[in-house]
Amino acid sequence: MSDILKRIPVLEQVAKARATNFKEVCLGYDADNAKAEALRCLECKNPQCVKGCPVNVDIPLFISQIKKGDYLSAYQIIRKSSSLPAICGRVCPQETQCESKCIRGIKGEAINIGKLERFCADYALNQDVSCQIPTKNGKKVAIIGSGPAGLACAGDLAKLGYDVTVFEALHKLGGVLVYGIPEFRLPKKIVEKEIVALQKLGVCFQKNVIIGKSITVDELFEEGFKAVFIASGAGLPIFMNISGEGLNGVFSANEFLTRSNLMGAYDKNSYTPIKAGSRVVVVGGGNVAMDSARTALRLGAEVHVVYRRSEKELPARQEEVLHAKEEGVIFDLLTNPIEILGKDGEVSGIKLIKMTLCEPDESGRCRPKPIDGSEYVLDCNTVIMALGTRPNPLISSTTKGLNVTCKQCIEVDEDFKTSREGVFAGGDAVTGSATVILAMSAGKQTAISIDKYLRNK
Repeated sequence: MSDILKRIPVLEQVAKARATNFKEVCLGYDADNAKAEALRCLECKNPQCVKGCPVNVDIPLFISQIKKGDYLSAYQIIRKSSSLPAICGRVCPQETQCESKCIRGIKGEAINIGKLERFCADYALNQDVSCQIPTKNGKKVAIIGSGPAGLACAGDLAKLGYDVTVFEALHKLGGVLVYGIPEFRLPKKIVEKEIVALQKLGVCFQKNVIIGKSITVDELFEEGFKAVFIASGAGLPIFMNISGEGLNGVFSANEFLTRSNLMGAYDKNSYTPIKAGSRVVVVGGGNVAMDSARTALRLGAEVHVVYRRSEKELPARQEEVLHAKEEGVIFDLLTNPIEILGKDGEVSGIKLIKMTLCEPDESGRCRPKPIDGSEYVLDCNTVIMALGTRPNPLISSTTKGLNVTCKQCIEVDEDFKTSREGVFAGGDAVTGSATVILAMSAGKQTAISIDKYLRNK
């Protein structure tokens, strides 16, 4: 393959070293390599990559600025569409979105759009770029949750002149970006810088406010907010309902990652340390499962990922699966738990059964079926359930006239309007657990709907 068809490699920590620390794995491009990668772009007249981007970043235009060495202009182009480019450049599944549509990828390797976005964002954030504060229009909008959907909506509404206040239940801002994604994949200082950029636009943040307890949605309207956007995410973990899930040593991925990421439990001097044990079993195959497995590995455990389908069906990003393997995570595929075993109230093992794949199910993936007589026991100290999450019903149960589904997801129409006048919702609170970029897309689209609603009101 000729050099022009190959990607410029991205520097990463060596696997053996990074498996023992929480520093960022991917080191990104420097200016020379970013420009070299940008020069591979064909600048198509009908760019399919833009169609593959959920927030419609003008990808060829920002890459053209990198070619010229004008990195700040490239950043400003990205910022027109994305409020969180340094985050998206790190955690978005570009390989199934913009990069999957790249024409260069037909006969070679697609342009590394994600890493180029990250380069521009990091460059600009390190330059402390100033921004023009929009003139306020006097209308107040409340946003519940400082995760990707809430931040994206806040940024776009602030640009339109709205007086935006974001309410966060936790003591740190960023939502799932802070408590759900490990430091080695998304450094918290990057999230902080992106939030500072929003504060420069005039967005106000209030921490330690639990909507439904500290204050209700109805009371927000009484305080003068003209619209409310519920972007509270999906923080209620899902379990398998098998025997032994109540034993000590069984965690939801949500708890395990929150205690590690938000509360620093990986530090032995932490006030809330977490015990991983010598052997950890992570149940699930998504990005959250990979994050849990790689975190447990860094805590010194032998880690097994148990997934009921084959590697082809793993929903996690290819990059995350590759990194996990390189670091030493063991994958027990076509395997499913049927019981968690214990001794004196503590986890002592997990009973597993082998699976075979049959015809595709409603998701399009092959349906797993147990193989009779294939049960076996894997000794372990800890089991982490990474099977997805659902929205917490607190907000829906304390807000009058808010319709929800049987899974507690908030019902919305095509404009992200709920059944309650003036209340909008988007992101994981509507869809259940999904990706950062899809939540951001929902936040952007909701900002357009709120603006239209308030202008016509």
